[in-house]
Amino acid sequence: MHNADDLPALTTTVFERMSRLSQELGAINLGQGFPDMAEPDELVEAACTALRTRSNQYPPMRGLPQLREAVANYYRREQGVDLSPDEVMVTSGATEALAAAILGIVRPGDEVILVQPLYDAYLPLVLRAGGVPVLVSLEPPHWTLPAGRLEAAITARTRAIVLNTPNNPAGALLDRATLERVGELAQVHGFYVISDEVWEGMVLDGAAMTSTLQVPVLRERTLKIGSAGKLFSMTGWKIGWIAAAPRLLAAAAQQHQFLTFTTATPLQWAAAEGLNLPPAWHRAHRQRYEHARRRLVNGLRAAGFAVLPAAGTWFVIIDLAASGLPAGDDAALAERLLRAAGVASIPVSAFYAENAPQGYLRLCFAKQDATLDEAVVRLAAFRQAPG
Repeated sequence: MHNADDLPALTTTVFERMSRLSQELGAINLGQGFPDMAEPDELVEAACTALRTRSNQYPPMRGLPQLREAVANYYRREQGVDLSPDEVMVTSGATEALAAAILGIVRPGDEVILVQPLYDAYLPLVLRAGGVPVLVSLEPPHWTLPAGRLEAAITARTRAIVLNTPNNPAGALLDRATLERVGELAQVHGFYVISDEVWEGMVLDGAAMTSTLQVPVLRERTLKIGSAGKLFSMTGWKIGWIAAAPRLLAAAAQQHQFLTFTTATPLQWAAAEGLNLPPAWHRAHRQRYEHARRRLVNGLRAAGFAVLPAAGTWFVIIDLAASGLPAGDDAALAERLLRAAGVASIPVSAFYAENAPQGYLRLCFAKQDATLDEAVVRLAAFRQAPG
């Protein structure tokens, strides 16, 4: 006989806790990754039109053909990837795409290499699939993936590696040489790559991204995860997708049909219209975030903070020691900063399952100018006299 006490203990992530505390205290929330800028009119109108004039009934399990085609065309145009619509499956957000990919590939007892800092869903999803996580860490402050560390983590039981490029929270890109080395190792050892590339539309200030699907040796071994929510800054839409060779996509589809089965039909129509907008629209959309990042980074540096370089995402990282702040417990400092200065951040240690560095805080810059300016004023005052 079972009783209520055998249920898992309820836990709250640092992201939820900091956001809730920020709301309670009336603080500026640079912790949670969502924009407070005006949302793109084109996407809002496309969704309204789809609600009124398109179907509101179930779409095909793998997604509307028009959206799958739009995803394939977008990657062909933006990244030079020759992709068929039959190699795309629409999911209810990128996290569901990750779940379908991991559950479709990983078998009980398989080892899965996870690269820290990591998105918090990776590890529990691997465990849910019966996999054994093997952790490898990027090397700060440039957040590179040392080949020796990766090779040392590979065993006969390695089934997959989960990559994240651009990386959240570091904003770092895995370069072509690194991806080619991953591909060589995958080929030799027979493992797969699940590549979380949801921030690909937020590679800023001319930085060049290499997608895993652009690397020939990875083309048949990779499940690439994308997100309309990140591309269009509409995080509540929860429209994601997987792009992969047919054999791998079928394995993920087998799981997807029993996870969410399908995704909101009108929003799929709207996402397809968004992806079909011209490259100039996408460049202009990114420029809003380039401006916001520049504003926050310049303000922080003028106030004496050391901000690490980042190629993409909506986040920048402060190096606490180099900024003259205590670096021994980033979670405690983040809470002090929230309570004393009224600015919410996220400790980078929250993105680690083990051996977490303690000297970094993540800030989200996807905010209006006035919000960023006030945050800088408060952060500068805190740095002068840490609470």
